[in-house]
Amino acid sequence: MTTIATEFNTLPLSAAMLANLESLGYAQMTPIQAQSLPVILKGMDLIAQAKTGSGKTAAFGIGLLNPINPRYFGCQALILCPTRELADQVAKEIRRLARAEDNIKVLTLCGGVSLGPQIASLEHGAHIIVGTPGRIQQHLRKGSLVLHGLNTLILDEADRMLDMGFYDSIEEIIMQAPERRQTLLFSATYPVGIKQLAAKFMRNPQQVKAEAFHDDSQIEQRFYEISPEERMSAVTKVLGYFRPASCVAFCFTKQQVQETVDHLTAKGISAVGLHGDLEQRDRDQVLAMFANRSTSVLVATDVAARGLDIDSLDMVINVELARDSEIHIHRVGRTGRAGEKGLAISLVAPAEAQRAQAIEALQKSPLTWDQVDNLTAKGGGPLLPQMSTLCIAAGRKDKVRPGDILGALTGDAGIPGAQVGKIAIFDFQAYVAVERGVAKQALQRLNDGKIKGRSLRVRIL
Repeated sequence: MTTIATEFNTLPLSAAMLANLESLGYAQMTPIQAQSLPVILKGMDLIAQAKTGSGKTAAFGIGLLNPINPRYFGCQALILCPTRELADQVAKEIRRLARAEDNIKVLTLCGGVSLGPQIASLEHGAHIIVGTPGRIQQHLRKGSLVLHGLNTLILDEADRMLDMGFYDSIEEIIMQAPERRQTLLFSATYPVGIKQLAAKFMRNPQQVKAEAFHDDSQIEQRFYEISPEERMSAVTKVLGYFRPASCVAFCFTKQQVQETVDHLTAKGISAVGLHGDLEQRDRDQVLAMFANRSTSVLVATDVAARGLDIDSLDMVINVELARDSEIHIHRVGRTGRAGEKGLAISLVAPAEAQRAQAIEALQKSPLTWDQVDNLTAKGGGPLLPQMSTLCIAAGRKDKVRPGDILGALTGDAGIPGAQVGKIAIFDFQAYVAVERGVAKQALQRLNDGKIKGRSLRVRIL
């Protein structure tokens, strides 16, 4: 077996890029980077099967920065992502990777915000554009975005973009890109639609695959057989027994998401729902509350949960087994990251037995089954998160910065900094987590006081 070099300095990269990678703490290449970077740097087309958290963003990020000409202010690399959250995450990573070069501009173009400011930003020129297919398509139609100088086109989480119905948009975008370009396609699974895209738009693509299996010592999986009517009570039992600080519960439909949230809320468990029909503003709010630990359970559909960037997740519950065993692997991989141990619980009704068999076949190891009756609730009262979220009616567009909010809380409101959690700022509102015990005090003080010299409306979510 040939071993693949894992040192970045074995790649034809500039000294500045290598020094920057070292300063960012990139010591060794991850498997997907080691397999894909040599191919990308040769300018070849690539189909890479890799999941979130495998280091794929750095793989295509390093690759696309290589041929960029900083003096030409046109779009030289275009990255298409399924959601705004993922696009923001990717742009953030690429800006860090681009620090080695002078003055490389990275611009995100996503829906949910007005077109005007985006058109103005495009007039100033940008080297790299990250966006969602619908919004990129709009800019191409308007003529505010042109792709004449495009070297590299990247489809990130391509399977999800197809799941979300973006095939036609992607096709229209690719038709506007120059024929002489490099196309890189990253996808966790490899369904028919991806094969069609590749056959139609890629030139002799190389294929690489990073192993998607989880280290069993990192993630413990347990399967519980249930009858369909006890599904909801089983979710409550699982939460009451394991008492996770943070948990994502995966559902199949948005009705199931709603039903699960309603059931948990009625049982005094703090839960929020995430599905494809949420307005961007509500979605921002749900994600901010979950990331800052002021809600314990995020109930989500697979499509809605894409691009979630959650640092540490104690547990995943499959309220219903995924219909595709690769999606199951993907869901489970959300827990047990960054050296932490994770737990994945799956509820299986008799009708889903075949799905369980498919997972067993894919993992090449027997599943661990357990009885729901063994889950007797441990004491400790209701499952309440340690934080509460205050929503402030002003955001980035009002020039509010995290320091302003922290200052108002620790200064005028007199709350110790240690009791203030994450602060998330969006265009028109901001969210700050404070310890549950001081939330009412913080709310009253902020409503009576001022942030940045202004009285702003604040409420507890």
